[in-house]
Amino acid sequence: MIYTNDYESPLGHILLAGDEQGLTGLWFTEGSRYMGLGLKKDAHRWETDYFDQTKEWLDIYFSGRDPGFFPRIHLTGSDFRNRVGEILCEIPYGKTVTYGWIADKLAKERGLERMSAQAVGGAVGHNPICIIVPCHRVVGADGSLTGYGGGIRRKKALLELEGNDMNLYRIPTKGTAL
Repeated sequence: MIYTNDYESPLGHILLAGDEQGLTGLWFTEGSRYMGLGLKKDAHRWETDYFDQTKEWLDIYFSGRDPGFFPRIHLTGSDFRNRVGEILCEIPYGKTVTYGWIADKLAKERGLERMSAQAVGGAVGHNPICIIVPCHRVVGADGSLTGYGGGIRRKKALLELEGNDMNLYRIPTKGTAL
C-alpha cells in the first residue's frame, strides 16, 4: 500500500509518499521535474509515524538548523540509485560534494578504476526523496549549481539555508537545472 501526505514549506507545497517500510518520496509539487515519479494512482492520504517524523524534520530544517536525525526512509530504486542515495545521506549539513567525488567513491567501493560522473548525475537527479536525501548538496566540478529536479531557485535557497557561502558557486545560464 502506498500512502501520501502533505507539507507546506517556505519553498512551496511538498507531497510526501511512503509504504509500510518508510518514506519513499518527497517532492515539491510545483516546478519539479520528477514529481511523483513511481507513485501509483491508488495511493491514498494517510497519517503514519514516519510522516510525523518527516514533518518534524522539515520544521527543524526550515528553521535553519540541522535536524540531527533522519525520519524512517525506504529507498526503492535500483541498487546503484539506492547506494547513491545512501552516499547523499552521508553529506553533512552545510557542506557540498561534486558528482565526480561521488563517482570516485563508488568506483573505489566497487574496485573499479573509474565511474561515470554522468551516471551519478542521473541517479542524483532522479532522487525521489528530496531535501532529506540531500541531492541539493551535489554541485558541478566547477561549482555550478546543476542537476536539481526541484529547480535551481530551490537548490540555491536550500544551500543558503544551510549557511553555504554562495560566492563559491555559480548559477548556469542554460541547462536542465533551470
